[in-house]
Amino acid sequence: MAAVTSLDVARLAQVSQSAVSRTFTPGASVSEVTRAKVEEAARKLGYRPNAIARSLITRRSRMIGVVMSYLENQFYPVVLERISQRLQRDGYHVLLFITDSRDGDAVLTEILQYQIDGLVMASTSLSNALALRCSDAGIPVVLFNRTIRDSQNTSSVTTDNYQGGRLAALHLVQHGHERIAYIAGLEDTSTNLDRERGFRDGLAELGRRCFARAVGNYDFEDAKAAARQIFSGPVPERPDAVFVANDHMAIAVMDTLRMELGLRIPLDVSVVGFDNVKQAAWGSYQLTSIEQDADAMIEATVKLLMDQMDGVMQNSAVVLPARLVVRGSTLRRNSLKEKS
Repeated sequence: MAAVTSLDVARLAQVSQSAVSRTFTPGASVSEVTRAKVEEAARKLGYRPNAIARSLITRRSRMIGVVMSYLENQFYPVVLERISQRLQRDGYHVLLFITDSRDGDAVLTEILQYQIDGLVMASTSLSNALALRCSDAGIPVVLFNRTIRDSQNTSSVTTDNYQGGRLAALHLVQHGHERIAYIAGLEDTSTNLDRERGFRDGLAELGRRCFARAVGNYDFEDAKAAARQIFSGPVPERPDAVFVANDHMAIAVMDTLRMELGLRIPLDVSVVGFDNVKQAAWGSYQLTSIEQDADAMIEATVKLLMDQMDGVMQNSAVVLPARLVVRGSTLRRNSLKEKS
């Protein structure tokens, strides 16, 4: 049986072939009357538009590559779901790549074989050399929650990580904490570097310094080990507050402090995280956290991609404000003294 073509649909619907094409092209302009006639004719004939054939004509695949290095962090499954939904509204679909490494270079050669229209790197990074390769291929790249130092070939969307770290420090000092620790993420990532720098500067503003430090590598088990490392000593040698570089690790830290070390949160120690994932508001955690507005970050990411694919603008760095969300995992030390 011969395949039904767009010309067959056009004849039955009594419209032009270009009207059929526009009906099945996301974002194309077509009247509702014409759309209804074309869709009815297509249904009767069993016509299915060929996205691959259309991409050969338009030279757009309508595919956006998204690279992530891990999904166990509760922030990124939400990002993946929402960015997929947002791109679908503009007629694009996500081609997901998972890399074991935090270095996105490892999968870039494979990605470029799929003729993607744009690339989002989330929770991973890209070298300047391969960013240039994407630029030469005409593929816009947006780093989500990451930056590349001195890169002219990529755009980025981040929360103000420096300000977020500073807000955490000011909150804990102003609540009367004296021995404030930090549990780092991956030490060489832009997120960790900026959060820690802001945290230390915020402490210094109020005459404090970082009391103790350990590394959690943005990993659940590593964060538990980091908590054991800095909280296992006697009270005078133990922090009375800790800022953790993301909520994924902060939840691991809270579990370890309470279940293994027998500490009370926030009576013995206050905890602040970063991201404000939905689990932070769960009753068993009530985690004070620095919020990243995932929806605003996604909207900015999609806009950068679309503008660059349309040749409207060059690479740009978007930095969105951070916001402190206070919950029950932090407590004023002076109020505790008053009660005692």
